[in-house]
Amino acid sequence: MAEALAIALFLTLLAALLTGFPVAFTLAGVSLLFAGIGYLFGHFDLVLFLGLAPRYFGVMTNELLVAVPLFIFMGMVLERSKIAEDLLTTMGRLFGPVRGGLGFSVVIVGAVLAASTGVIAATVVTMGLIALPAMLKAGYDPRLASGVICASATLAQIIPPSTILIFLADILQGVNQAVQLQRGNLAPTPLSVGDLFAGALLPGLMLAGLYLAWVAVQALFFPARCPALATSPEERRRLLRALVPTLVLPLGLILAVLGSILAGIATATESASIGAVGAVLWARLRGRLSRAIFWEAAVGTAKTTAVIFTILLGASVFSLVFRGLGGEALVADALAAMPGGVTGALFVYMLLMFVLGCFLDTLEILFVTVPVFGPPLLAMGVDPLWLGVLIGINLQTSFLTPPFGFTLFYLRSVAPSEVRSEAIWAGVLPFVALQILGFALVWAWPPLATWLPERIFGTSFAPAGPAPAPAVPSLQELLGPPPPLEPLPPFR
Repeated sequence: MAEALAIALFLTLLAALLTGFPVAFTLAGVSLLFAGIGYLFGHFDLVLFLGLAPRYFGVMTNELLVAVPLFIFMGMVLERSKIAEDLLTTMGRLFGPVRGGLGFSVVIVGAVLAASTGVIAATVVTMGLIALPAMLKAGYDPRLASGVICASATLAQIIPPSTILIFLADILQGVNQAVQLQRGNLAPTPLSVGDLFAGALLPGLMLAGLYLAWVAVQALFFPARCPALATSPEERRRLLRALVPTLVLPLGLILAVLGSILAGIATATESASIGAVGAVLWARLRGRLSRAIFWEAAVGTAKTTAVIFTILLGASVFSLVFRGLGGEALVADALAAMPGGVTGALFVYMLLMFVLGCFLDTLEILFVTVPVFGPPLLAMGVDPLWLGVLIGINLQTSFLTPPFGFTLFYLRSVAPSEVRSEAIWAGVLPFVALQILGFALVWAWPPLATWLPERIFGTSFAPAGPAPAPAVPSLQELLGPPPPLEPLPPFR
């Protein structure tokens, strides 16, 4: 009965999330409903709710999560200071004389914006308003233009620094610590945000390289789809001079933020504060920071942060109730019974996450599925760092996949009327294939995700399989079997 309630809770929650009701209240409300049902039938102990207060206090005092509003504020300041417009305009005109030059510039700008703003919706809307009309005017195929813009915007999901990676690192760190403690390892290797940032860097750059390679293939074999633009030598010299304020300075800010983490000079929270201050100074130097822009960025940061953390608190209720109903043991048994062992179990989880990514927001998926599926997967021997990178790429792919990928709807909302939805869908399909290729490469060759963290931080996670046998023999083994007992004399 309890296991049936756990399954019903998970399915009902997924259905309720699709209704559009506020996510945080859906997570908490549905979970409380099933907790009440479980209590009435004697399958849930209400005492478990006493664990919510320490969990909430831990969230409020977690210094790592302070980096989230700082990175959000950094992104909003850079977005409102028109960094995207400057980058797209300058890079587009600079690479314009090359066939496919506008496509190359969109991919490069998408990677830069991913590392600076980390917001997919804002990136795709901005590039859709600026780059898409310019590409169509230059004679680009609407399918290629739409696909490049959508795919480049999703790089904000995987290229650090990313708020998604911060939450994912925090969740996986707790899961890995719990699994290691169950195995008797009282000093488990911690999974830091820096580890996950370093692990996601090479796969993120690899995906950007695959996008550039696809544009190059189109320019080589189908030049009519991405023609070159005519620019004068004087204009190119002027654009080269404009690269310093429009590209070099933002890249310097990104390198300062990410480099301080990877070099071990600063924590994620400290580097986020550097990024926030640096974004304000850069916008001020460019004359783009007014009181109104600063106020909009601050208010937007407060609203976004409040929504995210409210979802996190609601997800804590779901995790507690799901475990209280025996759902975690049920998931562990189901994954262990999958054909193919660890590979089959991981494949099922990745497939489920991909499907959910077509309907639900990234944070909802992280807060709901990782605490449920993470412990059994790590207990089966999956590297937590490798798992985190696979999750990031997987969710990035679901953002692109027709017909429900969120990025497609974002671009459709700002695309000109002559660009049909069918063209947008057809345009992203090659990039979905490239995403799957990138995912397969990281799956087949885990060092793509684990080599850089090990090289920089020396981080290496031992397999979380069954606990090893003790090296020191027990007292029973030293003394041998006990002597046989003599039968008692008959009672008189």
